[in-house]
Amino acid sequence: MNREKRREIFARFRAANPHPTTELAYSSPFELLIAVILSAQATDRSVNKATERLFEVANTPQAMLELGEGGLKEYIKTIGLFNTKAKNIIKTCQILVEKYGGEVPRDREALESLPGVGRKTANVVLNTAFGEPTMAVDTHIFRVANRTGLAPGKTPLAVEKKLLKVIPEEFLQDAHHWLILHGRYTCTARKPRCGSCIIEDLCEYKHKTSD
Repeated sequence: MNREKRREIFARFRAANPHPTTELAYSSPFELLIAVILSAQATDRSVNKATERLFEVANTPQAMLELGEGGLKEYIKTIGLFNTKAKNIIKTCQILVEKYGGEVPRDREALESLPGVGRKTANVVLNTAFGEPTMAVDTHIFRVANRTGLAPGKTPLAVEKKLLKVIPEEFLQDAHHWLILHGRYTCTARKPRCGSCIIEDLCEYKHKTSD
């Protein structure tokens, strides 16, 4: 895919949705971090339902520690892998309190050292909470990048690096959200909705649908 096509793709995304953001509900970097940890293999809707109640009683690392692993589980037991997530969240809160004064660090290495936080989660937090032009490649972005020909790659890391290289700088801050939303609602896994896609004429997918 050439540079002009890529630029036009993101120009259209921006025109359709000038201020995209995550569908996870949060009001601080800490709340976002917890929501993203919980969202692994879970829907944003199910996470928002749980955190709406959870953040009323514990929306700081110290409050989460006081809630304890058992108490936390009561709020997140509707979410997949909640036992492991509860364990990781409590360990993460301990580190945030002891090492970072209860604040979420604005640093990839520091974020990735937290239990339950991988590269993708770190990228989401850096991008959404701190405004860094990072690219968190989830299944939606991986699919869209490969299917459209925007940034083909065999691994999420390969796609991430390619996207950071080929997306024009003016679009980098919001590109992550545009691509996720496009993959979630239009370029869906089972059957892409090519007929209602705003970039259909720019996309290089060979098996387009009429829907």
